[in-house]
Amino acid sequence: MKGPGRRHIAGATLQGEQVTERVQFWKQAGPGGKSVLEGCDLLANSQHGCLQSRRARIHQQINRELRMRTGAENLYRATSNARVRETVALELSYVNSSLQLLKEELEGLDGNVDADQPQSEGITVPMIPLGLKETKQLDWATPLKELISGHFGEDSASYEAEIQELEDLRQATRTPSRSEAGLELLTAYYNQLCFQEARFVTPARSLGLLFHWYDSLTGVPAQQRALAFEKGSVLFNIGALHTQIGARQDRSCPEGTSCAVEAFQRAVGAFSLLRENFSHAPSPDMSPASLSMLEQLMTAQAQECVFEGLSLQAPVAPHDCLAQLHLAQEAAQVAAEYRLVHQTMTQPPVQDYVPFPWTTLVHVKAEYFRALAHYHAALALCDGAPVAEAELPALEQIFLGLPASSEPRGPALPQEHEERRKLGKAHLKRAVLGQEEALRLHAVCRALRSVDLLQLVLTQALRRSLAKYSQLDLEDDFCEAAEAPDVRPKTQRRPEGRAPSFSRVKVADIFHRLGPLSVFSAKNRWRLAGPIHVARGEGAFGFTLRGDAPVLIAAVVPGSRAAAAGLKQGDYIVSVNGQPCRWWKHADVVAQLKRVGDAGVSLQVLTLLPSAEPPGSGDRRPALGGLLRSQKECGWETPEPAQASPRPLLGWNRKAKRGKTGRRLSPAPHP
Repeated sequence: MKGPGRRHIAGATLQGEQVTERVQFWKQAGPGGKSVLEGCDLLANSQHGCLQSRRARIHQQINRELRMRTGAENLYRATSNARVRETVALELSYVNSSLQLLKEELEGLDGNVDADQPQSEGITVPMIPLGLKETKQLDWATPLKELISGHFGEDSASYEAEIQELEDLRQATRTPSRSEAGLELLTAYYNQLCFQEARFVTPARSLGLLFHWYDSLTGVPAQQRALAFEKGSVLFNIGALHTQIGARQDRSCPEGTSCAVEAFQRAVGAFSLLRENFSHAPSPDMSPASLSMLEQLMTAQAQECVFEGLSLQAPVAPHDCLAQLHLAQEAAQVAAEYRLVHQTMTQPPVQDYVPFPWTTLVHVKAEYFRALAHYHAALALCDGAPVAEAELPALEQIFLGLPASSEPRGPALPQEHEERRKLGKAHLKRAVLGQEEALRLHAVCRALRSVDLLQLVLTQALRRSLAKYSQLDLEDDFCEAAEAPDVRPKTQRRPEGRAPSFSRVKVADIFHRLGPLSVFSAKNRWRLAGPIHVARGEGAFGFTLRGDAPVLIAAVVPGSRAAAAGLKQGDYIVSVNGQPCRWWKHADVVAQLKRVGDAGVSLQVLTLLPSAEPPGSGDRRPALGGLLRSQKECGWETPEPAQASPRPLLGWNRKAKRGKTGRRLSPAPHP
């Protein structure tokens, strides 16, 4: 579908050999009349860039103060002069004060957990979205033009449009919109990087570009020449964008909770894929420890959304004992997930770069949901109807956490109303204590104190528990209630990570004019011959063909006209009578050969060289640039290229195919 104002972004699905769909993005009018790709949010560019600059500046100041403190401490220990020690001690106090102020300023930037929260009527606990990695503008033109002219022998000036398209696509991915269009934009660029890696990168030589990316957690810049770093950073941003989409969902309705669960699951899948395929990360946010922490955090947030969805499906009546106990177990499961995340965040090396507001919020949520589990357990005991005797073993497992076949080590679930009231009161007591602890932790962190929604949720939960506790607290109740047992964590649905579906966004290689990747890549070296005139002899040319794009000469009959002309087995046909045929199918080449008369056909062929043999020109093989004319000069357009598969996933240590195998053998056609 074509029309004015549309922009085709070439790329290809990671699987399959044929292009079945193209991804197109509408061009929109941006500031200053510039056209931008759909999925790109230009307004976020200045905001994100300013934020990263401030974070990077603060980290530089912190590092400088730390170096000054280390030097002052060494001087304090080394000197015995009392006056010098007094001066150094005073300087240390100034340095420590500056460090504290800088850390508080950094916490204020990193602790903006409510920036991506939805605007809805429902009251839900805020989520933690992950910020995108920022990058600098990149010049693809210089290294790509050198490769196109030097290795491929093409006129690099004729590929300026393709290079500009790649640069525009990368520029758009710096500020993707927090929507499905933004995810498709990042995925399209990732697929293009797979194509560029397969075509232009070899194990012994990189593109020579220096990729600059800022750490998402600290804002510290990192750089690396490997294209894998660019791919890994884009994959990280795909996961981060999923977290922002999940945090923005309206979780006051079942549809919103379902969308949030899916978004966090896809974030887990992206971070897991990155952790399994990327090593030696130059920035902390892409280290295995950090990615494992992010997987746990997003899994916990998805589990929280599962609990919210179950709470919204149908209002649970207080007298429904089983339903209340199931909600108690779901809340206990969420608390267990957040305790695991908090344990990971407080261990080195993660604790050195995780924002303190994140660690505090995770701790607050662990306490809040554990208290919520006890609250629902108390409702089941105090307001729920008596249960059948056959259901007692299962209910005791909920409270005691014992296997069904084991002997109970604690008090059995009481059936008498008074005993149930006392046990319910004990659970409410633990609920009140847990909610008070959550409020205390919330007040400790200055960044979280400004999150009014979180304080409102915690305050309402505490008031609800206190009101219920006052109903159960009788004036003549002088007996000390027993300690309430823990609620056993259990969930009806445990969210699992969902890996990104790169094949969902199908694109075509921007540089497909260079030829099929199986042959025309930086990993291969070749020589070209032609034009070679082959006359028809006794009804045939004397060679057989095999494969598609490009078509391979599978065999040459000894003593035939083809052998006399110099054709060899293993040559690829790249031009027929001046028409480039790198992307032609087997049937297209055969049909073209059938149409030639007795005068014969003029062919240009390519021979792959061993990797150690330098490219050159034989007696009959001139250079590539002098042989293959452009399509415009020939007055002929190449048909739509067949699908080529770039290297899957991140392709850190994978090898691309070096040859092309055909599907059938066909002799040269008879007249």
